[in-house]
Amino acid sequence: MNSIADGSVIIQTSSQSVLVTPSWFGEATLIVEHLRKQGVLSAICERVRFARRRFGHYEVIDFLAVLFGYAISGERTLEAFYEGLQPFAPTFMALFDRDQLPARSTLSRFLTALRQEPVEALRSLFLDDLLSRPLSKDRQTGGLADREGFERVVFDIDGTREAARQRALPQTEELPPTYRRLNEICAAGYTGRKRGEVVRTRTVVSQAHGYQWLGSVGNRGNGLYREELRQALSAIGRYLATYQLPHERALLRLDGQYGTGAMLADLADFSFVMRGKEYAVLDHPRVQARLHLPPDQLQRRPESQLVRSLYDCPDVPVGSLGVQCRVVVATHPASTQKSRVGVTRSGVVYELFFTDLPPHAFTVSDVVELYLHRGAFEPALADEDVEQDPDRWCSQSPSGQECWQIVSQWVWNLRLDLGHQLEPTPMRTTEFAPAIAPVKEQTADSPAPASGYGPPATATSWKAGRFSGKDFALQPDGTLCCPAGKTLHPTEQRTEHDGSLRVLYAARIADCRVCPLREQCQWHGSQTTKPRRVSLLLHPLSVGSAPLLWQDWSRREQRRACLHLLRRQRVDITLEQALSPPVPSSPIFSRAQRAHYRLSFAERLARNARAPTAGRITIRLFGVPEAFSNFLGLPTQL
Repeated sequence: MNSIADGSVIIQTSSQSVLVTPSWFGEATLIVEHLRKQGVLSAICERVRFARRRFGHYEVIDFLAVLFGYAISGERTLEAFYEGLQPFAPTFMALFDRDQLPARSTLSRFLTALRQEPVEALRSLFLDDLLSRPLSKDRQTGGLADREGFERVVFDIDGTREAARQRALPQTEELPPTYRRLNEICAAGYTGRKRGEVVRTRTVVSQAHGYQWLGSVGNRGNGLYREELRQALSAIGRYLATYQLPHERALLRLDGQYGTGAMLADLADFSFVMRGKEYAVLDHPRVQARLHLPPDQLQRRPESQLVRSLYDCPDVPVGSLGVQCRVVVATHPASTQKSRVGVTRSGVVYELFFTDLPPHAFTVSDVVELYLHRGAFEPALADEDVEQDPDRWCSQSPSGQECWQIVSQWVWNLRLDLGHQLEPTPMRTTEFAPAIAPVKEQTADSPAPASGYGPPATATSWKAGRFSGKDFALQPDGTLCCPAGKTLHPTEQRTEHDGSLRVLYAARIADCRVCPLREQCQWHGSQTTKPRRVSLLLHPLSVGSAPLLWQDWSRREQRRACLHLLRRQRVDITLEQALSPPVPSSPIFSRAQRAHYRLSFAERLARNARAPTAGRITIRLFGVPEAFSNFLGLPTQL
C-alpha cells in the first residue's frame, strides 16, 4: 500500500481489488426476496415452460432473472447491465437459486425463439400476483363518486408507440432482397411526434387510482385495436371479479383511436368515456338540430384560454352498426393554426366525446373534464419511460419483446407494493367537480345553468283541434317546420324565472295569410293579424346535488420511496465458500440421457440450479426500517 501525505489530505492506494456493488443491487435483493416470499419464483418455474433449443443447460427462470435485474437496474442497454453485473453474477443468480448467468448471446437466442404460449402464461401469472396483493389492508381500490353517490373504478386503456429509424439500402438486381431485423415486430404506421419509418404499438391497461399496470399487449404498426381491447377487458374483468365488483362499477377511459361505432359494440356492459372520431355523427339531423340551439354549458380550463361550448346529444346512433350512444359535441372558434384534434368546419372546430354515463349523474362538463383528466395517465407513462423505458428494443421477436415489457410492468407494480409497505399513507379524496347549487341560487348573468339543459320541450295544445308546439318539427338547420311545410325562424331568446331558456320562433305573415290550415293554427281563426309564433323551452337538467369525488393515492411517493431506499445505502455481500466435494469418476451415459430434451422437467430445471453445498451468501442491507425488514424477513441469507 502506498500513502501520500501532503497537506491536510491523506491519500492511500492499494493494489487489492475491492469491487463496489451496483447502486441497484440492494433494491434487486429486496424485490427478489419479496417474490420468493410470495411464491412467485416457484410459480414461474412450474407454470412458464418453454421447449428449449440452443440454450445449453438454462431454463426460463434463468432468462427471466436477467430481465428482472435489467428492469430494476434502469441501465440503458443490456451491454451496460452485463458489464456492471458481471463481477457479482454468481451472487445475483443465487438470489433466484440459480448457478450461472446466461450470456447476452444466449439471452438473445432465447427471446428470439420464445413463443406466445409461455408469454401468455407469464402474463397470467403477472396478473395473478398483482391481484393477490391489494395496496391497502382493507382492500381499498379508490374510485370516483358521481353526483348521486354511486362509486366507480376508473381504468385507462391507451397505446404507446416506439418508432424505429431505418437506413436507406441500395436495391439493384445484383444485390439480394433487403432484410430488416425489425420486420417481425415493426410495420409502417402513425409515428406521432417520434421520428422513424416503422413503429410498434403497445397497449397498456392501468388502474387510474392506484397507478397499477394490469397488462400490456404489443403489435406491429398501429396495432390490432379490437383484439387488444378484448384482452384489456379480460384483464379488467379479472380485476373486478377479484375485488367482487360488478361490471357496472367499472369506467373505462379510452383514446380517440377507439372512438368508432365498432369499438363501442365491443365494450359490452362496461361504462366508458372516450374521444370520438366518427365525425359523420355531426351530420345526423338530431345533432345538427341541437347545435343550432344554445349550448348546455361553457367549459374553461385554468391552464388554457380556450373556452368550449358543450352540447349534449343523447341516444344518437354511431357508426355503421348504429350503436346508441350519448354524444357530447364541444366547439370553439378555429385559430390561424390547424387544430390537432377535431374537425374544422366554417371556422369552427368540432370535437366529439362518446359516453354512456347517465346525464342525471354526470353533466356534459363532467364528461369532458373526466376525459381530459386522462392527462394524469400521461405522466405515469412518462415516469415509466424515465425509470424503465419498456418500449426500448430488447428483442427482435414479438414474443421476446412482450416478455420484456411484462417483466418491466411487473417491477413497476412491485415497487408500488413495497412502497406502500414502506410508507403507508391513507387514500386521499379530491373534489373533482363542485356540487351544483339550485337554479334559483345561480347568478342571473350565467350563460347557461350549471347542470345544463334537458331536451327541448314545447307547450301543449291550448284548444282542442288546434295545432300545438309539438306539431312544429325542429329542423337540422335550426328552424321549425309547420304542418303546412312553411319555415319558422328563431327571433328571440329569454331566460325565465325558473332558469329555463325560452327560444321564440316566428313565421312570415305572408305565409300565414294564404295558408289553408290557418284556422287550426291561428288564435283568431281566419283573421290573420299576426304570424304564428312557437316557443321551445330548455329546462335545466335535473342532476344529483353531490360533488364529484376522486379517491386515489399519490402517483410517485410510494413507488419512489422503494426506488430510492437503497440507492445511497451500503450493501455488504459475504460469500462463504464450502469445501469442494471430491470429483466423481465420469459415468457412462446412454444416448437418451445425453439428449437433454428427453429429460423430465425437474431434471432440466436442476441443471442450472444452485447446489445445496455451494456455500452460503450473506447479504446485509443498511438503511432498511425495522418494520419493513420484518415484513420481508430480512436479513437475507442464502
